Amino acid sequence: MDFEVTADWQASYAQPIRLSAGESFCLTGRREEWDGHVWLWARCAAGLEGWVPDSLVVQGPTGPRAKEDYSALELTCRVGERLTGEREAQGWVYCRNRSGASGWVPRRNLAALPR
Repeated sequence: MDFEVTADWQASYAQPIRLSAGESFCLTGRREEWDGHVWLWARCAAGLEGWVPDSLVVQGPTGPRAKEDYSALELTCRVGERLTGEREAQGWVYCRNRSGASGWVPRRNLAALPR
């Protein structure tokens, strides 16, 4: 689905957390709600930290594990820019811009374009 950016967004982290499916990680206990969805602050073995959706977390015998591959990479974008949405999750859309850069953008910053 194609979107137009309705409010600027600046990526929050230079080095966001990345997890592979099955990878174990640490939850710090920090929790936040974003547009009605629960996000948890996590730290991976490589030392990167960031927010992960609670739907990503599965409990294994040794603690939390990632249900699927995940990256918290955000996409900086400006009002009027057109983006292609590839996936939507918990109030965010994973988008690609015309130059090929990709990352998450808050859904509330986007307007769906007619097909």
